[in-house]
Amino acid sequence: MSTAVISLVDENTVPAAAAVHSAAWQDSHRAFCTPDFTAAHTPERQAGYIRRKMAEGSRFYLLSDPEPAGIVSVRDHLIEDLYVLPEKQGRGLGTRLMAFALKICGGEATLWILENNTRAEKLYLRLGFERTGARHEIRHGLDEIEMSLAPGGTRPKVI
Repeated sequence: MSTAVISLVDENTVPAAAAVHSAAWQDSHRAFCTPDFTAAHTPERQAGYIRRKMAEGSRFYLLSDPEPAGIVSVRDHLIEDLYVLPEKQGRGLGTRLMAFALKICGGEATLWILENNTRAEKLYLRLGFERTGARHEIRHGLDEIEMSLAPGGTRPKVI
C-alpha cells in the first residue's frame, strides 16, 4: 500500500512543487530541447509559472511519497502539468495523480501532450484517453495534441 499523499499546493508548498516540476520537466524535454532552454527551467522559473497559473485559476496538487515526488494541475476539465520525478517513475505515482485529477474533473477530462511524448501517451491511452484530432504547433515540426477521456474510458484505481 502506497503511503503517497496528495495535497493542494499553496504559497508555502510552491517551492517544493516547483522543484518537482523543474526536475521532471527538464528530464522529459531534454531529448528534443536545446541544453540552454532545458537548463533555463529552474525551480525559480517554474515557481513563477506555477504562481501565474494559480492566479489564472489552475489548482496544483503535490504528491509526496513521503518526499515531494509528483505534481498535477487542474482547471475546469483540463488536466495539465502531470510530472513525476524521474527516479520515482514506474511506481504508479503518475497513475495515482491522474486518478486524483479525474476525480476533481468529475471524469470528464482533456489534456494536451507533445506528440513525441510517447511514454505519456501510452499511459493516457491505457487509462482510456483518445486523440481528438485537435493539435497546435509548438514550433516548426513539433505539435501538441489533444486527448480526451473517451466515454467509458478506464478510471484508474488508486492503490
